[in-house]
Amino acid sequence: MKQANTLLPLLLTMSVTQLAFANNSESDEYDYIATPDANQIADLIDDDRDGVINARDLCISTPEGSLINNDGCGIIAETQDEMQLRILFANDSSTISPIFENQIRNMADFLERFPETAIEVQGFASSVGAPEYNLALSKRRAIAVEQELLNNGVTPDRVTIVGYGETNLEASGDDELSHAKNRKVTATVVGYDQEPVKEWTIFSVIEK
Repeated sequence: MKQANTLLPLLLTMSVTQLAFANNSESDEYDYIATPDANQIADLIDDDRDGVINARDLCISTPEGSLINNDGCGIIAETQDEMQLRILFANDSSTISPIFENQIRNMADFLERFPETAIEVQGFASSVGAPEYNLALSKRRAIAVEQELLNNGVTPDRVTIVGYGETNLEASGDDELSHAKNRKVTATVVGYDQEPVKEWTIFSVIEK
């Protein structure tokens, strides 16, 4: 009899709960809302495969493997190189010796490598003879070197010549060795270049 008294309140509670749930289920009705279509404003395409999508890439053709910034632009390192000409001449001559032809070809190749550069060909003479004659001789020597550069593909607009005659002597002595050093044509060209810094990968070689 005591057990029956204990179960009765429990059964009454369960019945009331079930009834309340049933009533709520019948009243909880909502209008159907269709799932909205996604409105994708920007795509995720990365044409140059640098890790920055086209939508915010300010440099759309970054060389592959470049170290880039947040705007997708490669980090650039400036480099420079220098080449010199030094061609010696016989006394009272503007004829270029064959031993200097390779030097001129190398300078022409250097100018092709750095197309934004120009060259000033400077001619000199020794102090033997009249100053006026030596000035003209130094110009003829510079012209001879200029012509060889043109023969090797350098365009005329990139070459200028100047004759210094017997001024700016390299050697001030009056001996044959000093005179030989002063019978010359010289030129110095500095080329500047830019190249992208490569990002580190497992295949990168670290210089020791």
